[in-house]
Amino acid sequence: MMDYEVLREYTPQIIATAVAVVLLPLLKYASRKLVKKYGTLAHKPQARVRQIRYVIGVILNMTFIVCIAVIWSVNSQNLLLWLSSVLAFLGVALFAQWSMLSNITAGIVMFFSAPFHVGNSIRIIDKDIPIEATIEIIGTFYTHIRTSDDELVVIPNSLFLQKIVGIKKERS
Repeated sequence: MMDYEVLREYTPQIIATAVAVVLLPLLKYASRKLVKKYGTLAHKPQARVRQIRYVIGVILNMTFIVCIAVIWSVNSQNLLLWLSSVLAFLGVALFAQWSMLSNITAGIVMFFSAPFHVGNSIRIIDKDIPIEATIEIIGTFYTHIRTSDDELVVIPNSLFLQKIVGIKKERS
């Protein structure tokens, strides 16, 4: 008799959890397909497509965890205590690594909206160190470019987005 009362009491949470559990793989599948299609249409390298799909998957998983916590009405005091502890740990651990997060964000922005791609000849317009090179790799954290002197220059994505980049006209 007691089991039915518990089941009846938590029916909305059980249903919402089931919906979230079903939606997570569907959203992952749809996002993978969309990113793959965009990557194909925009002629993005498969390695970049995989990186972006991975980052989006992590974001969806974190969103799922937050949704489950909200669905089950986790005690807000306990949740705030846990969240503040985690954020304090992350604040200390990632303070020096903040640039990594900005590089990942910049890498995603470059994937979807950058007017240049691997193989383009570019000119970074900088008064201190102007660079003319060809883009070899646009990764999650860094962009690799090679100068005419065969020097490999590795630039963090967040810094690359802050620079003025000229794309040399491709000759046919």
